[in-house]
Amino acid sequence: MRALGPYERLTRPAVLIGAALGLGARDPRCSRGPHQLLAGGLLAHLSVQGADVLWRVTLQPQLRRGKSRDSAIVDFCARLAREVSAVVGAGEFPIVLGGDHSCAIGTWSGAAKALSARGPLGLVWIDAHMDSHTPSTSPSGMRHGMPLAALLGHGADPELARAAQGPLAPQHLCLVGVRSYESEEAALLAELGVKIFPMTEIEERGIDAVLDDAVRIASTGTAGYGISIDLDALEPSDAPGVGTPVAGGIPPAGLIAALRSFSADHSLLALEVVEYNPHLDRGRKTAVIVEGILAAVLGAPAASARSPEELERSFGARNYDSLPVVLVRGRGAYLWDDHGRRYLDLMSAYSAVSHGHCHPRLVAALSRQAQTLAVTSRAYYNTRLPLFLERLCRLTGQDQALPTNTGLEAVETALKAARKWAYKVKGVPEDSAEIIACSGNFHGRSIAIVAMSTEPQYRDGFGPFPRGFKLVPFGDAKAFERAITASTAAFLVEPIQGEQGIIVPPRGYLAECERICRRHNVLLIADEVQTGLGRTGRLLACDHEGVKPDGLILGKALGGGLLPVSAFLARREVMGVFEPGDHGSTFGGNPLAAAVALEALDVLVEERLVERSAELGEILLSGLRAIDSPLVREVRGLGLFSGIEIDPAWASAREVVMRLLARGILSRDTHHTVVRVAPPLVINRTQIEWALKNIRSVLAEIERGFKRAA
Repeated sequence: MRALGPYERLTRPAVLIGAALGLGARDPRCSRGPHQLLAGGLLAHLSVQGADVLWRVTLQPQLRRGKSRDSAIVDFCARLAREVSAVVGAGEFPIVLGGDHSCAIGTWSGAAKALSARGPLGLVWIDAHMDSHTPSTSPSGMRHGMPLAALLGHGADPELARAAQGPLAPQHLCLVGVRSYESEEAALLAELGVKIFPMTEIEERGIDAVLDDAVRIASTGTAGYGISIDLDALEPSDAPGVGTPVAGGIPPAGLIAALRSFSADHSLLALEVVEYNPHLDRGRKTAVIVEGILAAVLGAPAASARSPEELERSFGARNYDSLPVVLVRGRGAYLWDDHGRRYLDLMSAYSAVSHGHCHPRLVAALSRQAQTLAVTSRAYYNTRLPLFLERLCRLTGQDQALPTNTGLEAVETALKAARKWAYKVKGVPEDSAEIIACSGNFHGRSIAIVAMSTEPQYRDGFGPFPRGFKLVPFGDAKAFERAITASTAAFLVEPIQGEQGIIVPPRGYLAECERICRRHNVLLIADEVQTGLGRTGRLLACDHEGVKPDGLILGKALGGGLLPVSAFLARREVMGVFEPGDHGSTFGGNPLAAAVALEALDVLVEERLVERSAELGEILLSGLRAIDSPLVREVRGLGLFSGIEIDPAWASAREVVMRLLARGILSRDTHHTVVRVAPPLVINRTQIEWALKNIRSVLAEIERGFKRAA
């Protein structure tokens, strides 16, 4: 759709029709939806937003003695069709508010009838379900799952078919957001040629792009089109007031933002919003969403208090694909969203929150230092940095440390140190030093670092890249030794490749690489930004094999989950190549960061978080490996650092992550096939067991759905 100006809006009078129908639903209390929306001030709220609308009528079903429930639904839909037809025929814009989705038979039969002389009706059907059941294929037997089949003139029982009379042409119909259906429904719609945009496509392309394509199909060759929105298409944690929620839905803010672009489209002839159940709507969250949907389609100016998602999409670069949850506070292993829902954190910000969220000792250290002295730059000494450097070096067994902010900066520091050491100490000819890294590595995304990346996306469009890097297979010590030349300065390696999918090398690999480095006078530099400081059950992952690297890169957990703090540590001979002016950072080593990092190291030791990681990591990994599911190809990890590789023939890792999110668990997919499980080190056994129970349930749920659809 074209971009709209700030004041473009619907120019036709808008008319609301209540469809108080609950006879076809599993929970008939949705029939109270239209009344509750009206009583809750819907018209006033829309008017305040600049969208004036008239409430025409609220239709009620009429149950008569001797008549079946289906007959009552048919009678109701016939009356609704007459109302909608009259509104469309008068050149007005009808908005039908349900009620269960059975009312769609009336809404779209009426709209199609009003347009019959001008051409067919197109329809964009936004729903978690396909609503194309027949009485014989519906698991529940509920009529709210059958209206689309009836509108297409296929598969419905005679009564519903008579009410609908098949007014829709499948080539002008699109389903958007589908993620739960039966194989019979999918087969019917595929045979008819209905275009389906599943939720997975929305996740890949965004709701805006998908809706643009759907509207193009619905409006091409038609007299106009309508939009039917079943509220269960939305993410249920955001919209609880629906009868048949399905995890992993459309973020409401995203849908509302996308709908704004259709407000001035004269081809849009009607809107339907159904399945609002006020009895399930905690805090009127779903009612507010309905108001937002209507305001968007009516062209009301966007509210001044836009959602965090909207603001970030509008003003932020799209270099992250965030999960649809807005987090507002954290404590320990838990996080809460902007609607007050609690989540168990199995991500810990890629190990940056190993100490747990808002650890009281770290918050207190931050507050004390922030009120005293925060930033001075390294042009002067301060009292906090020396204590931090001493503690860090003594704890890791390294001679000296150079403080920086991010892991990327620490890696860049290591690269510079290795090259200068090669020229000044080893005697490598100037500008010819080589650094060997591993395929599948993730050391950051700077230009120099992506020069040694094997991930195509990290390199695409960012060349030319610096020279001097060589790649060998991860876990293959012999290949590493074959790659060494007289110009080799260092071997940069992650003890476990986290971003690649928690890839653990063969036992003894690091120790053998250390011996090779010693034989050839090559620096061994370990990138422990993610694995360091207790994540794998030892202070450093290198400790599992008794390896002491020449250079060590730390970050993430070093800041205690409060500030970005990182460091490059090395033996004195390596660090000694730096002279004043060779390298620096305005914020690196500032008093505030040093105070927090020093306290983070003390907490790590005094609260025995490393030992806790070893003990609870064994419980986590054994529990994951005990899961008997065809979806799981392999479980890999060490300590509280694990990954579940999902068989893509069954599901994507993103689907697992989204279903876990719906159950109150925050995780993340890596490379589309691995679910990352790396909780804060303060997690307890009860929380781990609860997480394992839900992971098992999600995998079983996907397996059942897959088998039903097969």
